[in-house]
Amino acid sequence: MTNREVSVVLPAYDEAATIEDTVATTVAALEAFLPDGAFEVLIAEDGCTDRTPEIAAELAEVDNRIRHFHSDDRLGRGGALERAFEASDGNVLVYFDTDLATDLSYLEALVESIRSEGYDVATGSRRVPGRKQRRDPERGVASTGYNSLVRLVLRSSLYDHQCGFKAFDRDALFELLETVEDDHWFWDTEVLVRAQRAGYAVKEFPVEWEPKGDTKVDLIRDVVGMGSQIARLWWQLSVRPRIDRRTTMAAGTVLTVVALALMTLYLDPSEVLAAIGEANPRLVAIAAGVYILSWPLRGLRYRDILAELGYRGDVGFLTGAIFISQTGNLVVPARGGDAVRAYIVKARREIPYPSGFASLAIERVFDLLTIAVLAGGTLVALAAAGVDVTALRTAEASGEIGESGRTAVVVAAGVGGAAVAAVALIALTARSNRNLVRAGLARLSDDSYVEYVASVVERFVDDVQTIAEDRRAFAVVGASSLVIWGIDILTAIVVFAAFGVDLPTWLLVAVGFFAVAVGNLAKVLPLSPGGIGLYEGAFTLIVVALTPIAWPTALAAAVVDHALKNIATVVGGVGSMLRFNVSLTTAVEESTEIERESALRE
Repeated sequence: MTNREVSVVLPAYDEAATIEDTVATTVAALEAFLPDGAFEVLIAEDGCTDRTPEIAAELAEVDNRIRHFHSDDRLGRGGALERAFEASDGNVLVYFDTDLATDLSYLEALVESIRSEGYDVATGSRRVPGRKQRRDPERGVASTGYNSLVRLVLRSSLYDHQCGFKAFDRDALFELLETVEDDHWFWDTEVLVRAQRAGYAVKEFPVEWEPKGDTKVDLIRDVVGMGSQIARLWWQLSVRPRIDRRTTMAAGTVLTVVALALMTLYLDPSEVLAAIGEANPRLVAIAAGVYILSWPLRGLRYRDILAELGYRGDVGFLTGAIFISQTGNLVVPARGGDAVRAYIVKARREIPYPSGFASLAIERVFDLLTIAVLAGGTLVALAAAGVDVTALRTAEASGEIGESGRTAVVVAAGVGGAAVAAVALIALTARSNRNLVRAGLARLSDDSYVEYVASVVERFVDDVQTIAEDRRAFAVVGASSLVIWGIDILTAIVVFAAFGVDLPTWLLVAVGFFAVAVGNLAKVLPLSPGGIGLYEGAFTLIVVALTPIAWPTALAAAVVDHALKNIATVVGGVGSMLRFNVSLTTAVEESTEIERESALRE
């Protein structure tokens, strides 16, 4: 049992001009229907920048019914409320906005709804049918749209979810807070919706409400933010409970089929089939076998990278994680599969998200550096062998393939240069004792969250630099990267040979190295799913420019090579999802919450 019957929390942010009058009015309203000692007033001031903390402390010092809770950092409206509720003593927990926009003549009805009527949650409402609220048209329209959306999407029976005038049964509220995730303006809505879904008795009753002063809601930022929260809560309440292993595997399979279907937007399916028909099937099968050999090596390299960061993992699992994430890159826009891998290693191996992303960054840096070196070295070798490399400027190919190829070569040059520069920068900063990250972020912002952001970014950079400053690790990971990409290029050369091209072996190998390296550099930028189109364009343009091979044959080889690798990736991804019971759909959904997860647990 608690010592007080009723605890009233006043969430306060920069309320120096009004907090004293608000507290006095609140105490008087409570005294009108509650005996002395039956209530307390908690001022939950939330990272204020004015004199609110000093005034609140003075009020608490002279009246033992008033308590003050200070926070140096902004916790958000919901966060400040939760902190104060946890420290409260009352069986009935109440809060209302400190501007007293809701007439406190309704306070007794609010409290008694919980105290004597048996409701678990009670909320004042400005929008009960037949009542009109006094507010400017712009915010009235926004409020109407928001509440209508909540009623429609989240199936709430209430009319006003954001009125700052609510009361709760203590036990009911704390059971609800175990699942409530938002800590700002959406907090009210989430509590009300979850209460209804959980079967709690919720009362909504009309109140007189008059806006006072300037609102602290940023109309654009907070409306957009709450819109995303509606989507998040809808997913958690309406979709996730219906997802089991069978449905997730079915959905994941559909997504991978969609990934293959997306290829038809960039390449004519009949052309792909015709190209495959022209190739020697035995050599294509050999090429597939060669390519598959690179996957365990990818898992081995990833294990070595994680080991340098202080984490352990078995090659089989890590290979499967790479398969799944690469399949995700074929489906999810903007290389979203990388976030999927970070989620998988976090969920299954407890590797923190910053380290998960750092390991990915290390892998990407070595990939880009390796293929940039291969491309540059091969170009120099071709020039030294007497091949006219200047023909790349004027090479012609058919229609969109030629345009795509020229774009891809330009992109590849930029990406390759950036990769070399990035490695140089990481190596230099690894030997610097200056805290460049924190200093740079401090210049951009003095927000209270900058310390947290700086700590996360610093951890990320430190993990990346761990490899850069360890010569042995750099050599091991670098050597495995060369082998992996050597196998990738060998696969393309075998595919090329499957078309019976008449070229000297040295030229076939050299052009194959150059074409595959440039194609992979080009597809780094997420301009199309899996780089489809850019890869083929770069491959075709380079082969046409540097050899006497006609563009249809060059394109056919590029199509078969890339399709073979993508199909192997998808098959490996689906197989890994089945083997490790990992759903791509769940991984994608969970990976979108990485920022929140990091903030709560790291």
